[in-house]
Amino acid sequence: MSTHTAWRLRHRIRVTGGEVAADVFGQGPPVILVHGTPASSFLWREVVPVLAREHAVHVWDLLGYGDSRLAQGAVPSIDLQARTLAELVRHWELGEPALVGHDIGGATVLRAHLVHGVPARRLALLDAAVLSPWLTPFTHHMRAHADVYRTMPEQVFADLIRPRLRTATHRPMSEAVAGAYLAPWDGAAGQRRWIDQVVAVSDDDTRDLEARLPEITTPTQVLWGEHDQWLPPATAARLAAAIPGARLTVIPEAGHFLPEDNPYDTAQALLGFLGD
Repeated sequence: MSTHTAWRLRHRIRVTGGEVAADVFGQGPPVILVHGTPASSFLWREVVPVLAREHAVHVWDLLGYGDSRLAQGAVPSIDLQARTLAELVRHWELGEPALVGHDIGGATVLRAHLVHGVPARRLALLDAAVLSPWLTPFTHHMRAHADVYRTMPEQVFADLIRPRLRTATHRPMSEAVAGAYLAPWDGAAGQRRWIDQVVAVSDDDTRDLEARLPEITTPTQVLWGEHDQWLPPATAARLAAAIPGARLTVIPEAGHFLPEDNPYDTAQALLGFLGD
C-alpha cells in the first residue's frame, strides 16, 4: 500500500463541543471510522479506499485532534467524543451505521451506542481502550505531572513524543508518515493539545462500559494487532469474551496502530465482517 501523506478532510461541521473536520467517501451502507489517541483520521487513509468500494465511509477527527477544534472551555473527554459522534450521526441522517473504533475510538463508539443510544448495525473494536487498565505507564506519568509537561521546552517535549509514537507500530514508520502523525502536536499549541487530551481521559471513563458489555446485542468484531505494545493481545481475547457472540481476529505484522501497519488485512477483515 502507498504511504502517501496528502490527507485532508474537506468538510467542517459545527457541534456542541466545537468544530469537527469530516468527510465521506464512497456509496452504500454507512460506516463511521473513529480513530484514537494520539492519532487522527490520517490513520484510516489506506483503509478508506477499500471500504469505499462497497460502503459510504464517514471519517472525522476527534475534537482536539487533527483538524478538529474544541470550543473554548470544552474538555476532550471520551464522553464528549461519544456525544459528538451522536451529533454527527444525526447531522449525516444515518439510520443504523456500522461503528468502527480504534483505541479510545473504541470506547467512543461503545459509549455512543450504549449510553447515548446511537443505533448500530455492526460494531468493530480495533485495539480498543475499553478494559481497565488501558492507560500506558507513559500516559500515567504525563497525567501525574501534567504541569511539568506543559511547561517543558517545546523541543524537549517533541523529543519525548517522537520516539513514543514510533512504538505504536510494529513496522518502522517513514519520516513522512511519522511527521504527518506528529504535525497536529507541533509547537506550543500542539503541546498544550497533547497534554489536554492526556488529562481528559482515564480508565475511570470506561468502567461503566466494561460493566455493560454483556448487554451488547449488535454483531461485534474485535480486531487486534499481533504485536501491540500498548495494549497486549491478551486484552483482545478478554474483550471478545465479554461481548456476547463477538468474533476475534488478530492482524499479523501489526502493532497498536494496526490500520497503519497492515491496512490491507485490516480492511479485508472489516469488509468481510460488514458484508455478513
